[in-house]
Amino acid sequence: MTKIQFRAILFHMKAMILDSNKHSVFLLYYHLVLVTKYRARVITPSISARLREIFERVGQKHYVSLEEWGAEEDHIHILFRARPSTHLSKFINAYKSASSRLIKKEFPEIRKKLWKEYFWSRSYCLLTAGGAPLELIKKYLESHRG
Repeated sequence: MTKIQFRAILFHMKAMILDSNKHSVFLLYYHLVLVTKYRARVITPSISARLREIFERVGQKHYVSLEEWGAEEDHIHILFRARPSTHLSKFINAYKSASSRLIKKEFPEIRKKLWKEYFWSRSYCLLTAGGAPLELIKKYLESHRG
C-alpha cells in the first residue's frame, strides 16, 4: 500500500461521522431483507409506510436508526445503523412480531392473502454494509505485518 492510498483511507475515515458511547466509537451499518411468507404480494405503499413507522418505533428501543427504506410487493430492504451492544436477532424478531401483529390488525383485508395468517417468512437476510471495501482493508493489514 502506498502512502497516497493510506492517506486516502485516513481522509475517508475522518470524513465519516462516527457514533460513540462511553468507551468506544463505531459506525455499524446493516442491510436487512425481510420477505413475506410464501412471497405473498401484500405490501402496498400504505402498508410499506406503516411497516416503516413500526420499524422506527421498535428501533428506538434497541438503539437502531433507519437510514434507507425500500419495499416491493413481497419483500422490504432496510439499511440501518446500530450499536455494538444491539442484539440484532432480538431486534429483528421484535420488529417482525410487532409489525406482523399490527399490520394484520390495521389491514384486515390482507389476511385472505396470507397462509395461516403468517405475515413474514421465518428467515431473513442480514448483511453488514458500509466502510472500506474488504480488499482495501486486507491490503492495509498486509502492509502492517511485522
